[in-house]
Amino acid sequence: MEICKFCSKRSSAAKHLGNDELEKLGHSCVEVSFEKGDIIFKQNALSSNIIYVREGLVKIHMAGPEREQILKIAKGPSYLGIPTTIGDKVNNYSATALTKTEVCFIDIHIFKDFISTNSEFAYEIIVNLCKNELGHFHRCVNQLQKQSSGRVAETLLFFADEIFKTDTFDLPLSRHELGDLTGNSRENVSRILSDFNNEGLINISGKSIQILNKEKLFMISRNG
Repeated sequence: MEICKFCSKRSSAAKHLGNDELEKLGHSCVEVSFEKGDIIFKQNALSSNIIYVREGLVKIHMAGPEREQILKIAKGPSYLGIPTTIGDKVNNYSATALTKTEVCFIDIHIFKDFISTNSEFAYEIIVNLCKNELGHFHRCVNQLQKQSSGRVAETLLFFADEIFKTDTFDLPLSRHELGDLTGNSRENVSRILSDFNNEGLINISGKSIQILNKEKLFMISRNG
């Protein structure tokens, strides 16, 4: 299969694979399309694949003692499930598509073989894991030390700058999901968004968000 060799969405790690390795990768992966709301993989299910999101937006979420918690939002191209697949035999969390999403399921044995035999591929995977861990540390600190409005402001800026690359976008989360992501109740999130709208920081029209005063929103995010 030549699909991996000519894929424009190849990861930085896969760019270090030779032609023979790319052919092996092509024969060991399966492409699947998911619609919004589809579960890509489920917590506590057996895992034998590394997930590579070629395109789309995904929420990573975990069931806790009291309720479900959204851990992060992932945008393709990116890998999912490396720690939970290599470090355990079952998925420790779930992944659900927030938009139409194109995913490649890669056989774990082929992936491990590349890590063992291709140092440049392995290095890129390590860099990816390190960045994810550092991002997780920052999110933990922000959840614990920022006030509710600061966490919501930070998340709006994250969607604008990191996900959509524009100050006008459709929020891919419900108010309840936004509360899960920011450690707030749905009611608190709705109140904060309404306050931001009334203060002229953003304009809300249904799910559409337009950031009007990015500097002040950044100040709220930074000061918590």
